[in-house]
Amino acid sequence: MNPEALMANAKTLRRDILEMIFHAGSGHPGGSLSAIDLINALYFNEMREDANNPEWNERDRFILSKGHGCPALYAALGRKGYFPLEWYQRLRHTGAELQGHPDRKKTPGIEFNSGSLSQGVSYAAGVALGLKHQGLPSRVYVLMGCGEQNEGQVWEAAMFAAHHRLDNLVGMVDYNKLQSDSHNDDIMKLESLSAKWRAFNWHTLEIDGHNYSQILAAFAKARDERGRPTMIIANTVKGKGVSFMENVPKWHGSLAPTPEELALALSEIEEA
Repeated sequence: MNPEALMANAKTLRRDILEMIFHAGSGHPGGSLSAIDLINALYFNEMREDANNPEWNERDRFILSKGHGCPALYAALGRKGYFPLEWYQRLRHTGAELQGHPDRKKTPGIEFNSGSLSQGVSYAAGVALGLKHQGLPSRVYVLMGCGEQNEGQVWEAAMFAAHHRLDNLVGMVDYNKLQSDSHNDDIMKLESLSAKWRAFNWHTLEIDGHNYSQILAAFAKARDERGRPTMIIANTVKGKGVSFMENVPKWHGSLAPTPEELALALSEIEEA
């Protein structure tokens, strides 16, 4: 898809996210809406994957380290045909196929059970190294939240990936500047985040995480990089696309929109 087509598709995915969380009665709308443009670009333009063969050995892998943002991933997987769209209405229901954090035993297309923050990048680095040893052309993409950057395990994995020259690994930070409790700057300042990743010898790019031309260009640069992994710092807006959710910490998680809020949110997305 070109940027214009991706923008149109993002409206569908944002609607899916909100309706999923509404039916669930709880969820994480803020970080799902901030991450969806990156996930949209991956699944509908960048990655080699096959919904009819989710275990295809040469597929690219996507690891959602910020597992609470799984409504965004479920929206993409559903629209790609990994499972029936009817599953959306059972998000977070006991025993259902779409749990509140990804479960690879329940949901086709899920690569990693995430939820304990910071573990995704370690897992992704291990997968990338394994693919290198097997001589496979597959690439590994891992998406983290900015709050995860507080975790020491992230930086251990950063050293490991750089040491092993994992140029088939692309990290992304959904850098919306908010965590579950407040703004990053109130909890632990991260700046300069790009400088930190460069210091760990990652090819580091900083982009607007809602601008498809910049997103696609960053993925292209990552493919061309040799001898080291790439980190994309994607500046995003928490709750992107819904005016009353944007940059509002309470929409990080647990809340679901009321019927009136859902109607307003869907109309704003449609008119954008």
